[in-house]
Amino acid sequence: MTCANIFISFMTAFNFEHLQTEKNRERLGALLKKLYFYPQNVSKNKVMNLKRTKLPLLAKIIVAIVLGVVFGNVFNETLVRTFLTFNGIFSQFLGFMIPLIIIGLVTPAIADIGNGAGKLLVVTVALAFGDTILAGLLAYGTGSALFPRLIADTVPVAVDKAVELKPFFEVEIPAMLNVMSALVFSFMVGLGIAHMRSQALHKVFQEFKDIVAGVIAKVIIPLLPLYIFGIFLGMTHSGEAYHILLVFAQIIIVIFVLHVVILLYEYLIAGGLTHKNPLRLLINMLPAYFTALGTSSSAAAIPVTLRQTLKNGVNDGIAGFTVPLCATIHMTGSMMKITCCALTICLVNGMPCSLPLFLHFILVLAICMVAAPGVPGGCVMAALAPLASILGFDADMQALMIALYIAMDSFGTACNVTGDGAIALVVDKLFARTQRKAE
Repeated sequence: MTCANIFISFMTAFNFEHLQTEKNRERLGALLKKLYFYPQNVSKNKVMNLKRTKLPLLAKIIVAIVLGVVFGNVFNETLVRTFLTFNGIFSQFLGFMIPLIIIGLVTPAIADIGNGAGKLLVVTVALAFGDTILAGLLAYGTGSALFPRLIADTVPVAVDKAVELKPFFEVEIPAMLNVMSALVFSFMVGLGIAHMRSQALHKVFQEFKDIVAGVIAKVIIPLLPLYIFGIFLGMTHSGEAYHILLVFAQIIIVIFVLHVVILLYEYLIAGGLTHKNPLRLLINMLPAYFTALGTSSSAAAIPVTLRQTLKNGVNDGIAGFTVPLCATIHMTGSMMKITCCALTICLVNGMPCSLPLFLHFILVLAICMVAAPGVPGGCVMAALAPLASILGFDADMQALMIALYIAMDSFGTACNVTGDGAIALVVDKLFARTQRKAE
């Protein structure tokens, strides 16, 4: 029913007798056309078939974050635990899906790329590791210049964890493979398909890719806003993050500025190489940024990151290869945040923090984080070994490190995920010609 007919029906219901004649109804319809109740030069049938405008994913995520913070101060324990129960189940499902997403996206991508996949892998890994190490050095240089003055009056701090609510029940959905196993399997099978030119196996993985894409589009992305709402609801209700943020407020401001600087130079470089507007490229990645901000998981953000990377004009095969891979190895935000927090604790406690020592730490940490699970707090758990062996952190320092990291985890993860899009743009520029030949 058109707006004109709706309006006429409304008027008729209130006994406006002058609208009862066909002639007058036609006149009103013409008037409403002029007032843009529906587009001109469009037939009534087309107007009737227009789909209702959907709220963009970015808007849904922002609304979910705001509502989570608001209702976290209002909802009682029962309601909070209800959403935490959903989050627990959805998180388990995400953990189950992540290796399958990697296999479904990376394997056919490598197979489509063909013989150039080996070179593509080397270049992508080199770019990801180089950017991660650069972020660590930037964090150390900035921290060495600013932190001593910022924490001059700070005394060693012990952080007590707030009591967190638990879900009503938990459902375990163990993944069939871990992330690294899925990556190795994808590389092996993808290169094998390309080398043997196996059409049958290639078709199998293409169809599996379609299944994975369907799950992403029909299940994961629609439920992400609810998942993010539950995360912020629980965080606000517990208040743990807020306490830690207040303790190291000045350091956190510096970390936030640094993560913006990292994103800016990544997209300035990517935009310069691809001759595209860096600001537009960065704006297009905002849904991925806010998804990672809400979930604190680079793995959980893979579907959205992939979609926005494609929106930036990256080839489908390149995007399907680089995004899942970079979600595992490209950790600029996490590296920057861990380096800043570790340097802060060293300075507060009067421990050594020379450049050679931290360079050693950064290089080892870049490798250790590859094995980190793509879940909230995964990177800091992987960092515990170099923190203890290289920097000499004891159990209390490690606990404080975990608390600091978790409190700011979302911003580091958002930086990681958004930067993946920049890496994909650079790789796409370098291998665009090779990819076109493969297609």
